[in-house]
Amino acid sequence: MLLFLFSGDVILNFLNLRSESVSIAGGIILFLIAIRMIFPQAGGVVGLAAGEEPFIVPMVIPLMAGPSVLAALVLLAHTDSNRMLDWSIALISAWALSAAILLFYKVLTKILGEKGLTAMERLMRMVLVMIAVQMFLDGVGSYLGRLN
Repeated sequence: MLLFLFSGDVILNFLNLRSESVSIAGGIILFLIAIRMIFPQAGGVVGLAAGEEPFIVPMVIPLMAGPSVLAALVLLAHTDSNRMLDWSIALISAWALSAAILLFYKVLTKILGEKGLTAMERLMRMVLVMIAVQMFLDGVGSYLGRLN
């Protein structure tokens, strides 16, 4: 994730992409993931049956560093490259918080209970949908602004 944050401009320039296309694509991917989380299927978010998961997971598949996160990091680096220290601190803080949640899931389960965890999960799903829609709308709005 840090690699994508610090090489965002280079990646966009190398692939000859504008930030709007990355924002729209990232929003669509995040929206599809969020919809699959809200309306679960038998194969889970990935869509594979139990036991059919790939042994080697490609770089963009993990939930911690999925395609939408990488797209958002590229956009942050491209949007305001003068704030790289701020972006790095935010990324490392989010990473540490996610690691703490994963490490202390048993404690959180005892504190929140089953109903509390279900409520938090539903809330996070809706937040994910809202972020995806905003990311998409920002990309479309920026693209339409360039046309005028």
